[in-house]
Amino acid sequence: QLQLVETGGGLVQPGGSLRLSCAASGLSLAYYAVGWFRQAPGKEREGVSCIRASGHAEYADFVKRRFTISRDNTKTTVYLQMNDLKSKETAIYYCNAQRFENNYWGQANQVTVSS
Repeated sequence: QLQLVETGGGLVQPGGSLRLSCAASGLSLAYYAVGWFRQAPGKEREGVSCIRASGHAEYADFVKRRFTISRDNTKTTVYLQMNDLKSKETAIYYCNAQRFENNYWGQANQVTVSS
């Protein structure tokens, strides 16, 4: 059973940076597509970024050139580096790992962008 533990959220000023981590316990993430999603108050959950098992990274248009997704060499942790954060990006951020019918979610992490 794969468990995902998220860390790195918190409070940051507009224009600031945060790095979220999604660490796997129990299994390697090597064969999973791992994505980050977020849900702002009163809005639907939306996809932010994804890294495929091949290492190919994808980004939503609204975070391109500001966010970077990466995976460590042991393939047990996926990171989301978020730069130039905006107030409207205040949300709960989730990581997700998917492979075939297996779908796992992290416990969620609050990111607040405010001065």
